[in-house]
Amino acid sequence: MEITGRIIAILPEQGGISKTGNEWKKQEYVLETHDQYPKKVCFQLFGADRIAQASIQPGEELTVHFDIESREYQGRWFTNINAWKVERPMAASPISEPGAITPEDMMPPFTPTTTAPDFGPANPIDDLPF
Repeated sequence: MEITGRIIAILPEQGGISKTGNEWKKQEYVLETHDQYPKKVCFQLFGADRIAQASIQPGEELTVHFDIESREYQGRWFTNINAWKVERPMAASPISEPGAITPEDMMPPFTPTTTAPDFGPANPIDDLPF
């Protein structure tokens, strides 16, 4: 699944040591969509390497690819939105490579005419040129 919007909040990084003795880190972000009725979605990135690689900043426009996962703990259910890919939108107008042919290059040069074509003397009876 994916969602696109603007980052409106970055929550404090959390971390700890798992039961197996491995260190873990996660960072949560709040994204606001651009729908008619904007929605706020809190998603998380898990792992110090993913957090550093994404380097998400407040106010940034992003497309976030994620999975939704729910788990039960002591009779209560908890749902996480786990991001696995973060993309920044492409620029609206791509920059062309040097030497690339553009549609304007394929048009013949335009040379405007400054005088109207001459159809001969005006005939008061018939004003048609033929």
